[in-house]
Amino acid sequence: MNENKKGAPRAAKGTAGRLFRLIVEGNTLRLVVVLVAILISAAASVGASVFLESLIDDYIKPLLLQDVPVFTGLVHALMGMAVLYLAGLLATYLYNRIMVTVSQRTLKGIRDTLFSHMQALPIRYFDTHPHGDIMSVYTNDVDTLRQMISQSIPQAMSSVITILAVFFSMLVMSWQLTIVVLVCVAVMLVMVRVIARRSGTFFIQQQTDLGKLNGYIEEMIEGQKVVKVFCHEQKAKEDFDKLNDTLAGSARKANQYANILMPAMNNVGNLQYVVIAIIGGAIALHGGGLTLGAIAAFLQLSKSFTQPISQISQQMNAIVMALAGASRVFELMDEEPEQDEGYVTLVNAKYLPDGSLTETSERTGIWAWKHPHENGTTTYTKLTGDVRFFDVDFAYNPDKPILHDITLYAKPGQKLAFVGSTGAGKTTITNLINRFYDIADGKIRYDGININKIKKSDLRHSLGIVLQDTNLFTGTVRENIRYGRLDATDEEIEVAARLANADEFIRRLPQGYDTMLTDNGASLSQGQRQLIAIARAAVADPPVMILDEATSSIDTRTESLVQQGMDGLMYGRTVFVIAHRLSTVRNSNAIMVLEHGRIIERGSHEELIAQKGVYYQLYTGAFEME
Repeated sequence: MNENKKGAPRAAKGTAGRLFRLIVEGNTLRLVVVLVAILISAAASVGASVFLESLIDDYIKPLLLQDVPVFTGLVHALMGMAVLYLAGLLATYLYNRIMVTVSQRTLKGIRDTLFSHMQALPIRYFDTHPHGDIMSVYTNDVDTLRQMISQSIPQAMSSVITILAVFFSMLVMSWQLTIVVLVCVAVMLVMVRVIARRSGTFFIQQQTDLGKLNGYIEEMIEGQKVVKVFCHEQKAKEDFDKLNDTLAGSARKANQYANILMPAMNNVGNLQYVVIAIIGGAIALHGGGLTLGAIAAFLQLSKSFTQPISQISQQMNAIVMALAGASRVFELMDEEPEQDEGYVTLVNAKYLPDGSLTETSERTGIWAWKHPHENGTTTYTKLTGDVRFFDVDFAYNPDKPILHDITLYAKPGQKLAFVGSTGAGKTTITNLINRFYDIADGKIRYDGININKIKKSDLRHSLGIVLQDTNLFTGTVRENIRYGRLDATDEEIEVAARLANADEFIRRLPQGYDTMLTDNGASLSQGQRQLIAIARAAVADPPVMILDEATSSIDTRTESLVQQGMDGLMYGRTVFVIAHRLSTVRNSNAIMVLEHGRIIERGSHEELIAQKGVYYQLYTGAFEME
């Protein structure tokens, strides 16, 4: 979001036009009907006010002079006015109802676009933006648009049309009184400009502060156990109070100006009413051509003239706040999506009689990389899980390198383990394999293909990942396991659960595989949640597995059961393992010891023990601690 000279945020340039295009898109016919209805409503309102002159002068005054009043003409006139008011009422109801539909369609489209775009954003975005602030865009910022579209816009349109119609009507009746009205309106506009400018800045600041507060609340909810463990409640409360005070301050300043506006406008309007009555009476007494009916009608018109201006000024705050919200919405929409120049895709394949591979629509258990070439030919390379790093350098920030000159080879079916202190770069290597981040220098080849040439979705489809932090979604246990492969059958899900040794505890749940999980599986132990995550990876049946501290949250007894399942899961697959429990990596084909982003030792468990280097110290130290 842009900053003004004083450092306060303001809506980005072009936000209003962009929002208008979103509203019009798909709603053109509805908006035309709304415009016609507003014209009818405004015409009915002005027509009724103008008709008041005829009602008084042509019907009411003559009746006062009759000994035996005949009310037929007056009744007909009143019925005519009633018809006018009824037409205006129906038109107002129609355009308000349509605008509710327009607003909800627009908001639905915005939320759909936001969520769809969010799925295309790189992991880097979510690593660098508070999740609560992102959620605030979906809720608070989008909701500010609802009031503007359904209320403020039609109100503003109606007010503008009414002002124009009333102005010409007043000018025809009395140009002198029209000048009085314009002077009062000028005073009102100056007040609106001064107050709206002050309040608008704080309304925008309010939206920003609200996003920060939501981000902090979301952080505290997720980390509540940590807060309790370290008795951090008081400090958390103090930090919350600071953010809440900031929000309250910006909201107070915004609303105090907004609340001043309407009383001030009403008082100017009342003063105008009195001045017009006095001046109009004086003109009538001095033969200026104004009748009692004309004065009454003009007074009504003057109200109809200033009231829309008051309504517009009242809606200005809602519009400013909506534009602030829209600016944050568009800021998220404009975030650069994850780039993917890959053209090599993953397909089901089968062998032809001559031994070559070809693509098939059947699920054969054989996967191949489909590689189109510039000369129009296409070749198929069997997916075996051969992953190789060549002199790879990487940095999350250009000035802070994380990995230096990483070279490693994982042949099909091999198990590679990464060990080292926290921050050594173990998880970063696995993030590069699935291209959550792209390398700064060097090459990574997958089955001999540069991974930059492989479409990211296909690359990730070939990888199974079990992370240290388990995420379970609202749904049944079965649905959570099926997340690994949406077309998996119930039988395949249960086979995967048995492979991960999760079947036994799942069947003991109240509804077994159909037990509903909520709140990230809060009803399960950390170990049980991890077992479901392992089963999810197993059902995907990928040729390459990445296990990032996959058994870190499991007790020793459960770990031995899981390890048996993992051994079955890893058989015939290329596996990358990150583990702090060195006992889990003993059977690895190769172990890489990382320190400060460099591989300082490599070899099998026996070879590294014989070297009596860093791995030896880590391993023996681990056993000493046990």
